[in-house]
Amino acid sequence: MNYVERAIIMAAGLGNRMRPITLTTPKPLVKVNGVRMIDTVIRGLHHNGIKEIFVVVGYLKEQFRFLEQEYEGLRLIENPYYDVCNNISSLYAARKYIENSIILDGDQIIYNDEILRPEFERSGYNAVWTDDETDEWLMTVRNGVVTGCSRCGGKQGWQLYSISRWSKSDGQKLKKHLEEAFANEEKRQLYWDDLAMFEYSDEYELGIMPMKKGDIIEVDSIEELIDIDNSYKGVFNNEVNI
Repeated sequence: MNYVERAIIMAAGLGNRMRPITLTTPKPLVKVNGVRMIDTVIRGLHHNGIKEIFVVVGYLKEQFRFLEQEYEGLRLIENPYYDVCNNISSLYAARKYIENSIILDGDQIIYNDEILRPEFERSGYNAVWTDDETDEWLMTVRNGVVTGCSRCGGKQGWQLYSISRWSKSDGQKLKKHLEEAFANEEKRQLYWDDLAMFEYSDEYELGIMPMKKGDIIEVDSIEELIDIDNSYKGVFNNEVNI
């Protein structure tokens, strides 16, 4: 059995699909029903005894400074490449902390803290079984091991969510692969998840952490935000106080 010792929260992105709200507020700091999205992530980690937390920042990075005072054990890491590279650059910036870590996006809402539990058997992703058609990444799993992943989705598979755990040995491999990929300018436009799932898949034996759909919500657009919090209905006519 492996145990998570630290967390890496990805919070450097521009949040373009949430504009105009994200023109002045980084997406993880957007409040949903009165609570910042990143707070649900941090509190969920704390509930599971994970207090060593690294938040990777870039866009509007100064707005995250208060987190270091509000949460003991939390540190910010700056990603200087956030506006010219894909999110591979954020994990590259935090690469020395990957061993025995849980990696999450800061712009999701955690409703069930149990999905962040620190114990895990294999490195891999939280996932929800779906019978319905989806355009999200969809994994095929046999005997507890991921045997394939479709970037364009499908149906009757395990939908990948942005929560993953990495053992010491797999963390070391992922760090090496990040450094190799980042040295290639073309690969700086990859998602970091591409490395273990596609680019170097033969070097990993990933598993999944099953969960239910209602355990977490990933808010990807203004429309989805309004569905969850109708106080944002006035966002298109500048009636929202952010």
